[in-house]
Amino acid sequence: MKKNETITLEITGMTAEGNGVGRSGDGMAVFVPLTAVGDVISCKIVKITKSFAYGIIDRMIAASPDRAESGCPASAKCGGCTFRHMTYSAELSLKDKLVRDAFMRIGGFSDIPFEEICGGDEDFYRNKAQYPVAEQNGRLVCGFYSKRSHRVVPFTDCRLQPKIFGEIIKECLRLADNKKIPAYNEENGSGMLRHIYIRRGFHSGETMVCFVVKNKSRLNDFTDIARTLPDKFPDVKSIVINVNPKNTNVILGMENITLFGSDEITDILCGKKITLSPMSFYQVNTAQAEKLYCQAMEYAELNGGETVLDLYCGAGTIGLAFSDKAKKIIGCEIVPEAIENAKRNAKLNGVRNAEFYCGDAGELAAKLADEGTVPDVAVIDPPRKGCGRLTLDSLVKMSPAKIVMISCNPATAARDAKYLSDNGYKIKKARAFDLFPRTGHVETVVLLSKE
Repeated sequence: MKKNETITLEITGMTAEGNGVGRSGDGMAVFVPLTAVGDVISCKIVKITKSFAYGIIDRMIAASPDRAESGCPASAKCGGCTFRHMTYSAELSLKDKLVRDAFMRIGGFSDIPFEEICGGDEDFYRNKAQYPVAEQNGRLVCGFYSKRSHRVVPFTDCRLQPKIFGEIIKECLRLADNKKIPAYNEENGSGMLRHIYIRRGFHSGETMVCFVVKNKSRLNDFTDIARTLPDKFPDVKSIVINVNPKNTNVILGMENITLFGSDEITDILCGKKITLSPMSFYQVNTAQAEKLYCQAMEYAELNGGETVLDLYCGAGTIGLAFSDKAKKIIGCEIVPEAIENAKRNAKLNGVRNAEFYCGDAGELAAKLADEGTVPDVAVIDPPRKGCGRLTLDSLVKMSPAKIVMISCNPATAARDAKYLSDNGYKIKKARAFDLFPRTGHVETVVLLSKE
């Protein structure tokens, strides 16, 4: 094969990133975005390495029955919706297979009793959006980054977000343009407005608008905007600026200044009232998160007498959901603001059997293990990188009867489950949950029992 050559290609597989995979005449794997299993295409080769190649669709010869109209004019350019060109049933089947394959390939498991994947609503499900801001033709625009870049695709009507988000964003841009507030430039560090971040309570409707800025020099202008915005959008209960002076890809800085309303908004999750600050971790799909947590509680089989260790507890949402059926909840989280949220959430709901500690999950778990803490059930919900070795070793030392693992990364979930299975645990049940329909992400909940 040569670059810019056109070949006929049948798509026979898919990657987690949403690329179709086919084999050229000499057997080399060719990855092609926006394709589905069963497509036969005329493929233009755009990049070749020693072991694989990348291509793009030149012409569709025969379409797969799994293909569907995206319904979004930005989906081919935006890096958000990986699978919008496929039917949702095909997407669910693919995600279910990706999770099962990860546990077989990485964990070496061949007999896990997987339950059927739990799908959700395809559109308008997110309770949070972070829009990067840029300038184009002398005006502020925002949208989402194109694939594998920081080039902003201007678009405010994303089908994953509530429709009200697009209306709020348009008004924010209009008001900021009137104040001549410049967009932040990542290349040279000039400008001011970096992101507009919106968070909305799925059940409460309470909405927070957060302007992420380089510094506080335009504080008066943002204060003026904060006086105007709630008149048009009564659900806006909090307007905050977040100051991030660093030249970094991390969106939020450490300082928040409330310009209007409360420092936080509230929502309901699994019957518990939850307070949310700009820094709080909160599952972006509330409806699916409630199903996921209910599944985790079902796996835990609590009868009211157990001590539950909740590692990576965030704002305490999982532990609080478990609190009615447990004797004691111990939550651990490294983000101080999240722990403060968790404590307030416990007090707000009259939960007296929950304790929350701030620190590294592994270090706190090791300290608890050394102190002789013996939880009956451990619930772990780590970031994408999975659990550290210290965390896993501490869990093995504490030896809870059950470990309920919630993971947003099938690969690290399989890796950590393998380590636990090598140290006395056995996977009893597992189920994939699609908390992020149309994107390349999938959650998994796994029950491991002490042998």
